[in-house]
Amino acid sequence: MEQEAWQILIVEDDERLAELTREYLQSNGLKVAIESDGAKAAARILRDQPDLVVLDLMLPGEDGLSICRKVRPSYHGPILMLTARSDDMDQVLGLEMGADDYVCKPVRPRVLLARIRALLRRSEGVSEAAPVDNQRRLEYGVLVIDSAMREAWLREQSIELTSAEFDLLWLLASNAGRILSREEIFTALRGIEYDGLDRSIDVRISRIRPKIGDDPMHPRLIKTVRSKGYLFVAEAAEALAS
Repeated sequence: MEQEAWQILIVEDDERLAELTREYLQSNGLKVAIESDGAKAAARILRDQPDLVVLDLMLPGEDGLSICRKVRPSYHGPILMLTARSDDMDQVLGLEMGADDYVCKPVRPRVLLARIRALLRRSEGVSEAAPVDNQRRLEYGVLVIDSAMREAWLREQSIELTSAEFDLLWLLASNAGRILSREEIFTALRGIEYDGLDRSIDVRISRIRPKIGDDPMHPRLIKTVRSKGYLFVAEAAEALAS
């Protein structure tokens, strides 16, 4: 798909900021609409089904977290949340509600554009986390992950994953048996260096574990290796059926 066809919906009540953002994004080949009323945002997202939503956390009518939670089951495009720079909890909650990424305010237009393009590339199936042998399908017993379809199944039942969760699961599973540091994961998925503070990887791991049949309290499939990172254990995945 050409960039000109990408439809972006900005949900932002600061009209001046929204208009400036729209102008910048449109000057870079994107088509942009604006919704300023939080109470109307969820219905509009589900009706219009834009390719990506830029969702402000603080909105009149209904806040961004509530909107994200409401639309996530029926809206499968990326959601990029705008959060307050100082509030780590907002970022964590946004990811838990199903946001794919976040950008801290005040937003630098070039950073926002880069994040939008990265999310759109991933949603179009251009995964930056593909293994070197270009394998498209991984099967570990009852767990199947298909990078071409960008879907995963557990015991033949489809697993509901956000775009960001799928990318992380694919990266870990395609590197089964090798510990991946947070730095490696962050760079592979976000394309920028890890700042040592971001908790998005940890939040997504905690969301993925129960979805793939792992025990959140005593994980065996995706293990946390203290001071090193995360490890996908193929043998544990293959033992799920037993």
